[in-house]
Amino acid sequence: MTDTPQGLDAIKQELLDAALIHVPFDGWSEAAFCAAIADSGVDATVARAACPRGAVDLAVAYHLRGDDEMVRRLTETDLSAMRFRDRVALAVRYRLDAAEDKEAVRRGATLFALPPYAAEGSRLVWGTADRIWTALGDSSDDVNWYTKRASLAAVYGATVLYWLGDESPGHAETDAFLDRRIGDVMQVEKVKAQVNKAWVLKPLMLGPNWLARQIRPPHLRPERRLPGSVRPCLPERT
Repeated sequence: MTDTPQGLDAIKQELLDAALIHVPFDGWSEAAFCAAIADSGVDATVARAACPRGAVDLAVAYHLRGDDEMVRRLTETDLSAMRFRDRVALAVRYRLDAAEDKEAVRRGATLFALPPYAAEGSRLVWGTADRIWTALGDSSDDVNWYTKRASLAAVYGATVLYWLGDESPGHAETDAFLDRRIGDVMQVEKVKAQVNKAWVLKPLMLGPNWLARQIRPPHLRPERRLPGSVRPCLPERT
């Protein structure tokens, strides 16, 4: 049934497969969307129902497909002997590998840099960072949930832009760039840990650290449907 969410998603995937051959030339545009309809044989009305925004919805679907492939590869990989920073780097590399067509990614970056779609692009990058941390077993339940994803989203976004211009064999320069960026983040975390341990500075961090522990990630407070919330001072009513 094409009128069910599952049926419409299947139609969207079919249109995406048909569109990918046109995206390098036409971008994620109306022309590429119409070509996908023609090539796939999907009824135009059904296609519009599956993708109300046309090629923009296909660009989003393409990004999410890459996230799915990354998570699939991570779940099939034995990470037990790897340092945590190496697990994160591997996840980002898997995500880049999932983008089979670099030009489609380039066109997507152009699309999501436009003001009407910039928020959507930021949401997708954040979503990729969230899926990486979730796949790696992150159990943060305070402000660290946000800082981890914000840091990784910045690393991932910068790495994608570097990768788009990288012509080195096997993208070796991108791998080195990614390692440096992760190293920078780890250095910041090391400094934070040293500050918290320093007897002179530790008293000054009691207030900020207490407040940070009160901030909850959205999945732990679903009833509020907010990006984040603060633990109440008084017990909540049951």
